[in-house]
Amino acid sequence: MVCDLLLWVLLCVSVSAMGPDPLADPAGFGTVTAPRLALASVAVLVGRRWPLAALVLLVPLGPWSFGEGLATVDLRWLLPRTGVKIIPWVAASPFIIWYSYLTGLRTARVWPSAAAFAVLPGAGAAAVLARGGDIALWVSMVSGLLGTYAVPYTLGLVRRRLLQQRRQARLSAEAQARMRERARIAREMHDSLGHDLALIAVRAAGLELAPGLGPAEVKAAGELRVAAADATERLRQIIGLLREDADEAPLSPAGEDVADLVRRARDSGMAITLDLDGGPVPALARAVVQEGLTNAAKHAPGAAVAVSVSPRRVAVRNGAPRARPVARQGGLGLDGLRERVRLAGGVLSAGPRGDGFELTVELP
Repeated sequence: MVCDLLLWVLLCVSVSAMGPDPLADPAGFGTVTAPRLALASVAVLVGRRWPLAALVLLVPLGPWSFGEGLATVDLRWLLPRTGVKIIPWVAASPFIIWYSYLTGLRTARVWPSAAAFAVLPGAGAAAVLARGGDIALWVSMVSGLLGTYAVPYTLGLVRRRLLQQRRQARLSAEAQARMRERARIAREMHDSLGHDLALIAVRAAGLELAPGLGPAEVKAAGELRVAAADATERLRQIIGLLREDADEAPLSPAGEDVADLVRRARDSGMAITLDLDGGPVPALARAVVQEGLTNAAKHAPGAAVAVSVSPRRVAVRNGAPRARPVARQGGLGLDGLRERVRLAGGVLSAGPRGDGFELTVELP
């Protein structure tokens, strides 16, 4: 509001300077300057929201006198006259340039601006013809249209396009960040909850087959196993909604190492042998072992599992299942692990081996 008031005051002073002296010629001031002041006031009033309307209102105050210019050139090699004014200038020119710039910056549709700018050559031609139509005046008029209207409008238009591109880039970056976070959440759910649910199902299956339990306890253990399997399936569906196949799945590993992971799986009832060759453990070893143990717990309950870890090779192999699988085929764990291994420069292979299944990762 304060800026608009200051703009109105400055524009009114400039418009008053363009007309007759109110003290020396009050009648001329009332007939010429007063209507211009009204146009200027309306232009400032609507200019913030509709700069194109303000620009149209200020057309009568445009650089049509051709008496002063930003430059005066000698064109005797082309024209019979000297002292041709280039980009004619009046007191209101800075304000017209400002609204031309705002029109390009804020007017989204092109056709209103095109229609308004189509009127300007007519106004300039009328001003030139009213002064005799000298060719030097035509040069001044064209340079005035370019410098006062076309160039500022083009700068505003370019600025608007740059701001749009910057906004689109920001929105794209935010969308990618959201997708990466969704992939991270999906992976953590798969690595932690999926693994724990698989171990719960293994414990329940072991209780279901344990000797000495009554029918009620056996039934409860079976229901627990089925519930864990159903929860695993629902988790897989949720992960499918969260995860995007195109994502690189930027994931953070859990705090436990391979030995802790195997120990926790043994405590759940899995028969696991671990072979660590004593060398440095690869960064992906924990993720590979966890995926292999989770798949063995879900798809081969009761099977013996052999885990082998070396600096360049990680393998998880299980034998034939001794109970019914506690989950369906077709999860996303191997797909995500395959992408992580590929980004690390390794090769993942997974498939049947003998009467069981083997997951192997070869690292560079």
